[in-house]
Amino acid sequence: MTASVFPNDLLTLRDWSDAQIRTILEGGHVLRHGYAAADRVLAGRAMAMLFEKPSLRTRVSFEIGMQRLGGSVVFLDHRGERIGARESVEDYARNLERWVDVLVLRTFRHDTIERMAEIADIPVINALSESFHPCQALADALTLESRLGSLVGRRVAWIGDGNNVCHSLMIVLSALGCSTVVITPPSDAPDQAVVDHAAARAAANGATVTLSSDPALVAGCDAVYTDTWTSMGEESEHTARTARFSPYRVTEQLMGHAGDDALFMHCLPAHRGEEVTDEVIDGARSIVYDQAENRMHAQCAVLLALLAPAALRSLTAPGTAASPDIVPAITTRPVRARTLHVAAG
Repeated sequence: MTASVFPNDLLTLRDWSDAQIRTILEGGHVLRHGYAAADRVLAGRAMAMLFEKPSLRTRVSFEIGMQRLGGSVVFLDHRGERIGARESVEDYARNLERWVDVLVLRTFRHDTIERMAEIADIPVINALSESFHPCQALADALTLESRLGSLVGRRVAWIGDGNNVCHSLMIVLSALGCSTVVITPPSDAPDQAVVDHAAARAAANGATVTLSSDPALVAGCDAVYTDTWTSMGEESEHTARTARFSPYRVTEQLMGHAGDDALFMHCLPAHRGEEVTDEVIDGARSIVYDQAENRMHAQCAVLLALLAPAALRSLTAPGTAASPDIVPAITTRPVRARTLHVAAG
């Protein structure tokens, strides 16, 4: 299924149809197998990245991904000065749209991204806000499909904080016919408006969204997903949050309740010993580094959708040479031999 038209921006995914989300994932699966079919598709196009928060996976995957598509990148570091502090968001947007073709923002406040998208005449991508993390959720779905095949009828458990990643994950999984079980302390449940949207979307696709505070509900789930208990900007609350979330730590015992084949997921960075133990995150069922790798492939599909939709449609057209099996069987990356270099003396 290929979507013919995409929204102007990627902000929350609530305004992206099931078909549009499906097309992004199909494009991501193609790119997982190589970039030859997308070589220089975005030649002559430029991307500006405006980041108020530190980043490893988001920054590197966007920068390298844009370069693999033939485009160029400029990074604007706003960790010391928030967007809109030196000059208004409106003036900033109207300047940038004269030089670049797409804006990628990572901000403390979601309304900064919404305002930039409202003003700019070029696409805006949410690379993380306090409310949503759509790029992460798309990569997560791509990762799950690469391991499990179709997600229709599957169940994924989210355990911990009902945060931005949780919000976006519910939206994406619901669009794919996958049920979500969200397990949080009562005070840290996800936003009700997002839950309502995801639940309605899930119901239309034969799936469900379940909210609970009982970790035992991981039983029978195909994957268990957690995130840090203390997000950027919440450091002063770390002690209180650790006490509140400790019953929701993902351990080998909890994974045992989920089942022998359940996968473990984390968007990283992880606070080992807090939300997850070393045994789980380093174990055979952990797919956290596949999630990290797939950030680039999913985001490149988004860039194509916003800047070169005809190229994305060509990539994902059934029967084309570029398109492999869209939902492949379980795949694993080979373990590369590593050579230990010891300095003389």
